[in-house]
Amino acid sequence: MSYLDVSNLGFLIIIISLVGYLSNWLNVCWLNFRITQWLYFLGAFIHELSHAILCILTGAKIVEFKVFSRQPHVSHLSSRLPLIGQLLISIAPIFGGLFFLYAINYYLLQNYFVLAVPQDIWQVLAMPVGLFYQFNFLQWQTWLFLILMINSGAMIGLSWQDLKNFWPLLLIGLFVNAPFVTPYLFLAISLLVCNVILQLMLILIIKLILLFRR
Repeated sequence: MSYLDVSNLGFLIIIISLVGYLSNWLNVCWLNFRITQWLYFLGAFIHELSHAILCILTGAKIVEFKVFSRQPHVSHLSSRLPLIGQLLISIAPIFGGLFFLYAINYYLLQNYFVLAVPQDIWQVLAMPVGLFYQFNFLQWQTWLFLILMINSGAMIGLSWQDLKNFWPLLLIGLFVNAPFVTPYLFLAISLLVCNVILQLMLILIIKLILLFRR
């Protein structure tokens, strides 16, 4: 079954936003430790930097760039590219976050993990299993990747404000397929699902430890 039969741009972007929100919610409500707070700012920095880079590339003047605050954001003026410029700026964190994780894996980890780009919905569902199978908890590469993954929701997921900034195009995207973009949106969903599974496992481990310490 081809991915063109089961997905479109708007639907996948909404899924990315929802799973990213779930990841952030789990961190705030269940994994609100100092280390996850610092890692959140790393994810937020990549997220906002992606917005900023696309602002520059589309001719939108940056007014404010804030990361270390309760509401990290980039404020900017209108893009020189009507409609499409705002779309590119808003969805930039998806591709900026993917690029960051791929760059870390390629340059620092020397391709320790195989991060294949899914080509259909079944590969999206299978990728978390394949990635977990590659984990070796005796190797530092696994721990570094896990640390970076734990806040991929803040890195890759789109905020409510991001969606509001291009909602007319988002509605149009519900009826549009783009074969050259869809596999990378699939990849973003797969990594976010991996992240949520890791968070749930970590929450369960913490609960069990606290239970046995009573």
